[in-house]
Amino acid sequence: MAMNFEQARQNMVENQVRPWEVLDADVLETLKSVRREDFVAPEHRNVAFADLTLPLGHGEVMMKPVIEGRVLQAVALNKVDEVLEIGTGSGYLTACLARLAAKVTSLDMHADFVEAARARLAAAGVANVSLETAEAVNGYTPAGVFDAVVVTGAVHTVPEKFVRWLKPGGRMFVVRGDSPAQTAVLLTHEGDGRYREESLFETDLPYLAHAAPVKRFVL
Repeated sequence: MAMNFEQARQNMVENQVRPWEVLDADVLETLKSVRREDFVAPEHRNVAFADLTLPLGHGEVMMKPVIEGRVLQAVALNKVDEVLEIGTGSGYLTACLARLAAKVTSLDMHADFVEAARARLAAAGVANVSLETAEAVNGYTPAGVFDAVVVTGAVHTVPEKFVRWLKPGGRMFVVRGDSPAQTAVLLTHEGDGRYREESLFETDLPYLAHAAPVKRFVL
């Protein structure tokens, strides 16, 4: 029997995402509308809506739907916002961000991820995304600053350069700390070099390249 993807998507939102304190109407509508099943590997289509992280290759994962919902709600996007996404992955969260914002710049160090995401986004009719192949921590400098920065891989400590990429009033979602007990935080640029920090929830994600803790040698 063929899977009813439309119903599965609605169930994902109502039975997983909404109970995890994601109540923003625009975010919920986005998650209902963007076809998550089209952004996963063919062998994962039937589990695209499960409460699971899904492997992407290169040791990377696609976040659980509940985490994606919390990310989108935390950065509180509007239709004039410009967003930087660090870690394109499958392109699914990219598509969701693009639906909520004016423009998304998304980068990933894996060229195969970027090309696959480009094809998926084009097939979904998403036109307000610019994709780049780059390593964020040591190898990337954007042309401007952003209303929101979404970091989809973990960092042990937030790189200072990431913070400088926020406009005054801008918001950054990032997962920080020591695996397996990392904390998702929201940083808000309040102007004059001041940033407000809010802890959101605990999770565990693979680290961005060059953002893992330094290994300590024990004698």
